[in-house]
Amino acid sequence: MVQGGISTGRSSLLKSEDWWAVWLGGLAFLLGLGQLLGWDLLGWVVKSNVWVSLTKALEPQSKAYGFMPGWVSLIVTYLFFLVTSSIGATFMGWNLKKFIGGFTVIFVLAYGSWLLGSYAHIAATKNTLGNLNINWSLGLTPEAGFIIALIVGLLIGNFWTGLARYLEEAAKPELYIKTGIVILGATLGIKALGSMNLASTVIVRGLCAIVEAYLIYWPVVYFVSRKWFKMTPEWSAPLASGISICGVAAAIATGGAIRSRPQIPIILSSVIIVFVAVELLFLPWLAESILYNQPMVAGAWMGLAVKSDGGAVASGAITEALITAKALAVNGVKWEPGWILTVTTVTKVFIDIFIGIWAFILAVVWSVFRIDKKSSGEKGGKVSAGEIWERFPKFVIGYACTFLILLLIGLAAPHLTKEATSAANQANGLRGIYFTLTFFSIGLITNVRKLWAEGMGKIVLVYAVCLFGFILWVGLLISWIFYNGIMPPVITG
Repeated sequence: MVQGGISTGRSSLLKSEDWWAVWLGGLAFLLGLGQLLGWDLLGWVVKSNVWVSLTKALEPQSKAYGFMPGWVSLIVTYLFFLVTSSIGATFMGWNLKKFIGGFTVIFVLAYGSWLLGSYAHIAATKNTLGNLNINWSLGLTPEAGFIIALIVGLLIGNFWTGLARYLEEAAKPELYIKTGIVILGATLGIKALGSMNLASTVIVRGLCAIVEAYLIYWPVVYFVSRKWFKMTPEWSAPLASGISICGVAAAIATGGAIRSRPQIPIILSSVIIVFVAVELLFLPWLAESILYNQPMVAGAWMGLAVKSDGGAVASGAITEALITAKALAVNGVKWEPGWILTVTTVTKVFIDIFIGIWAFILAVVWSVFRIDKKSSGEKGGKVSAGEIWERFPKFVIGYACTFLILLLIGLAAPHLTKEATSAANQANGLRGIYFTLTFFSIGLITNVRKLWAEGMGKIVLVYAVCLFGFILWVGLLISWIFYNGIMPPVITG
C-alpha cells in the first residue's frame, strides 16, 4: 500500500517508487560522471533551446554528438526513459504493456509542452530579446513548459477521461519528480563548489540568506495560510516552502516529506511560476530605481525575492544590466561585470542547498507530532524510530548523495571541476524532462473541482498577501543589512 507517496508494507528496495527514484536518478548521475574519465555517456540527451525557428529548437547536449540531428537525439532520449522506467515498472509489478503504451503518449505530450514553453515569445527574458531578434516576450522562462504540461494534463484528465484511463498506468508523478530531485542534488553540489571560489564576503552573507528563508519566511507563511486562510497542514507546508525557499523543488520535496497528495505541491508550484513571471516584470526596474547606488544589495534582493532558480538568475542578470548602465550614466562609475549576478546566484544557491535538510527536518517533525493524522482527525500516539524511517522520503538520501559526491570530488580534485560541472549539467538535462513528465502526470490525475473546493482558490491570495505584504520588504531589509556599502570592483581607464 502507498500512502502520501511513501511506500508502506514494502521492505524490498526494488518494489518502492521512493527507492526507484534513487536508482533512476543515481543512474543518470553515474552516467554523467563518465565525464571524469573522459567518457561522454549523456551527451546524446536532447536539449531544447529558446527558439524562434522550430528547426533550431532541438539539439544534443554535447558538441561531441553534433552529428546527430535534434529529432534523433529526442528519439534516443525517449528510448532511454522508456527502457529505464519500464525496468522499474516491471520490478514494482505494474502492467508493463499498459505502461509502455501510456508512457509513450505521455512523453510525446509532455515534451511537446516543454518545447512549446521554450518558444521565444513565451520564454525569453528581456535581457535576451536582442540576441533572438524579437521585440517582445511574455518572459515566463522555459519553465512555462511546466505550466503548459500541467494544463494539457488537466484537460485530458478532466474532459477526455477515456484517454486518461489509458494513460494512468504510466502517470506516476511521485516516481518522476523524486527522480528529478535526486539529480538536482548534483547540480546544487556544483553550484556550492563554485561558490567556494568566490569572495569570502559574498559567501558569508549568502549563508545568512538561509536564516531568512527558513527561519523567518517559512513560519510566517505557514502561520498566515493556517490561521488567516484556514488551510490544512497538507497545503500550508508545501506552500510555505515554495514561497519561502525555491519554488518547484522545495514545494515538492516538502510534499514528499509530509506525505501530502502529489497534486498539491504541483498545483502550488504552477502558481509560483506565474508569480515569478510577475516579479520579473517589475522587480529589476524597482531595484534600478531605488538601489542603483547599492548594486550588491540589489543582487541579493533578487536572490531572496524571486522563488525559482531560473527566474532568480534572470532577474539578477536584468538587474545587473539596468543598474550598471544607470550607475555609468548618472555617476560615471563603471563596475566590473558579473558581481551583481554573482550575489544573486550565491544567495539562491545557499538557500537551495538546504532543501534536502529541510525536508528531513519536516519529515521528522510530521512523524513525531503526527501532524497529518491530527489534521485528518485520527488519534495520535507514540511514534517509533521505525515509523520515522518508514515515513522518511528516501529520495532525499539520493539527493544528499549526489550533492555530496560532486562537492567532495571538486574539493579533493579541483582539476576535475570542469568535468564535474559538465557531468552535473548533462544529468540536469534529464532532470528537466522528469519534471515535465511530473507536471503532465499531475494534471492527468487531478480532479479540479475537488482541489478547488479544498483550497486551491486560496493559493493565489495567500501568495499575493505574503509576497507583497512582507517577503519582498523583509528580503530588501536583510539584503541591505548584509550588503550595504559593499561595491563591485570599479573598472578604470
